[in-house]
Amino acid sequence: MHIMEGFLPPEWALFWWVLALPCLAFGIFQLKKILAADREALPLLGVTGGFIFILSSLKLPSVTGSCSHPTGTGLSSVCFGPWVTSVICAIVLLFQSLFLAHGGLSVLGANIISMGVVGPLAGWAIYRALRDTRVNMFFTVFLVCAIADLCTYIVTSLELALAYPAEVGGVVSSFILFLGIFAITQVPLAIVEGVVLALVFKYIVQLKPEILVRLKVFPEVKIRAAAGDA
Repeated sequence: MHIMEGFLPPEWALFWWVLALPCLAFGIFQLKKILAADREALPLLGVTGGFIFILSSLKLPSVTGSCSHPTGTGLSSVCFGPWVTSVICAIVLLFQSLFLAHGGLSVLGANIISMGVVGPLAGWAIYRALRDTRVNMFFTVFLVCAIADLCTYIVTSLELALAYPAEVGGVVSSFILFLGIFAITQVPLAIVEGVVLALVFKYIVQLKPEILVRLKVFPEVKIRAAAGDA
């Protein structure tokens, strides 16, 4: 997912930066509101951010010759929403570009849009649609995490296709090509990520259900029942 430094033409790198900055500004505003209302949310914020950093740092070779990795953004999207997640992702991607040579500064805006904005937004949409239904809470988290992962790579494919349209077929042909490079590896990877983060969420429910209740992550009756209090 990390588009490497200098890979995007300057005009496209600037375009994605322009889109990313308002999202980050709104995310910072949302983050301040959450922490002002409940400072005890900070440890959970650290846990979700830690999983984003660890999972997105894993570079796994793809059978198509590229590299893929989980994103870890679904858990944060469930707990704090997509805009706060964009801020966490921006920090993670900045550190990775500076210290791990994953991505880069010029392409940071593009990587934030794919992994920190669109992916979490897609997962959050699933979460909002299923939150108050009878669908199992942990299955909902699984879907959110898997969809957020997959959508990240769909957007990355689009970013690359827009920057490098094919001579025959243009952007559409290029998009299909880039998507094919990522999809073979990413589909099973997204499923595994969904399972892992659903299990992590189950552990959080059992350990600290009260913080999830205060944040209104899921209806209290669901959380208490899953924690064994109901």
